Amino acid sequence: MFDSIEKSTGTGYTKMVALLSVAFIFSPGVLFVLRPFGYLALLLAIAVSITCVTLAWANWKKSSDLTSPSIETQGESVK
Repeated sequence: MFDSIEKSTGTGYTKMVALLSVAFIFSPGVLFVLRPFGYLALLLAIAVSITCVTLAWANWKKSSDLTSPSIETQGESVK
């Protein structure tokens, strides 16, 4: 019934969106809640945001490399 070689329907970027949501929405929200803890909470929020943005970029790069067709043909190998 289903072909095993069918491509994904576009849900490959779900993890990237979740990571960016954590980086730009939840991490600053936690920082607002933990405001009395000062610089430690600020450094933790910045570290979590940078980590999430880096992981989202790596996930996007991996997903886009898998879904973009190559323009190189069999005889044209770049060396």
